[in-house]
This record gives sequence, structure tokens and C-alpha cells, in this order.
Amino acid sequence: MTRTIRSFVVRGGRMTDAQRRAFDSLWPGFGIDTADAVLDLDAIFGRHAPRTLEIGFGNGDHLAALAAQHPERDFLGIEVHRPGIGRLLLSCEAQGSRNVRAICRDAVEVLEDCLPPASLDEVLLLFPDPWHKKRHHKRRIVQASFIALVAKVLRPGGLFRLATDWEPYAEEMLAQLNAAPEFANLAADSGYAPRDPARIATRFERRGERLGHGVWDLAYRRR
Repeated sequence: MTRTIRSFVVRGGRMTDAQRRAFDSLWPGFGIDTADAVLDLDAIFGRHAPRTLEIGFGNGDHLAALAAQHPERDFLGIEVHRPGIGRLLLSCEAQGSRNVRAICRDAVEVLEDCLPPASLDEVLLLFPDPWHKKRHHKRRIVQASFIALVAKVLRPGGLFRLATDWEPYAEEMLAQLNAAPEFANLAADSGYAPRDPARIATRFERRGERLGHGVWDLAYRRR
């Protein structure tokens, strides 16, 4: 299916020499060049293990930290910002994490075309672009069609965790996900969840804190 509306803009950003070298030398070991074929994740990681996907991992600090803390798990990251991918590859190489793979492609295309059904144990969407202006709300990634794709790739009982520092978007996320029959809200009151203790503060979260923003976490289990 052809997508005419994207939830992201590929913004400019100069890659450092180190990040460029990372693409040249580390991408073959950490990167996945996707086509429209369904990926064999066991073959890619060389084992069968619990797997977490982070959509839009930014500079990769959070994903690299999770990989270091949980060598028993596999971690897949999707990002379109090449300098951020380069930084992730450098971090994983420096800390010796071999349980990470990165994809440079539109996340919706990856969910639609590349990931097997029920192949993930956890999906993370942390601080997606809120597209503040009303005329841009159609670009927000958390929509019913996206939620259905996440449900497709999560195993029954798998977790979908989200966070945002933009309250109107948090309210929209909550309404959309509470209406999704594939998911059960883990909060006792079907509202916002406590902050995930495993989540390190992302660059976007720290920036929001400096600006005085709150942070809203959501946590759902695949029915």
C-alpha cells in the first residue's frame, strides 16, 4: 500500500566523521537492509529471544542502554535520521552489544511489510512528533491504522509502551488506544501509567523538562 502522508520529516543534520565511518564499517553487522520481504528475526539475531522494537529511537541512547542492561533480549530500532543511527551503531560497538539491529525506513512500512505477525514482545514509541498545528494532526503516527499494525506484530500478552510531553497528544493517544479492541490498558483506572522505571530520559524528554513540560506515559497489553 502506498503511503501519501508520513508521520515524520527527514530533517537535515550533519553526520560526524565518526558517524559516517560507523555506516561504512558497522552497518553490515548492525543494520538491516529491508525490502518488502518478511524478515526472519531468528536468523538475523542468530537466536530466539524476547524482542523489543523501539520506533523512532532518535540518537539511540535509550535503545543502547536497554541493550546493555538486557543481553538476554534482542532489540530492533527504526529511525530515519541517519546521524542518530550512526550514533547508535557507535554506542553498541563501544559497549559490545551484539543484540541490536537498526532499520532506516518508514516505521509504518516496516510494520506493514517486514515484520512477521506476533514476532515481538514489546513495542516502544517514546516522544513521537506531536505535530502541534491542527492542520498537521493527520501526520500523527498514533492513529487507528497504526495501532492495528502494532497489534499485528505483538504476540498475545506483549506490551505497547508510549510516552509524550504534549498533553493534547497524550489525551488523543489515550482515547485511540482505549478504543482499540486489541489492547488492554494496564493502568487501574484506564488512564495514564506510572513512568516505566526501565526508561532512561531521552533527549526529547530532558528538553521537555527544561521547558517545564509534563510527561504522560501509557502502557497496554496485547489481548
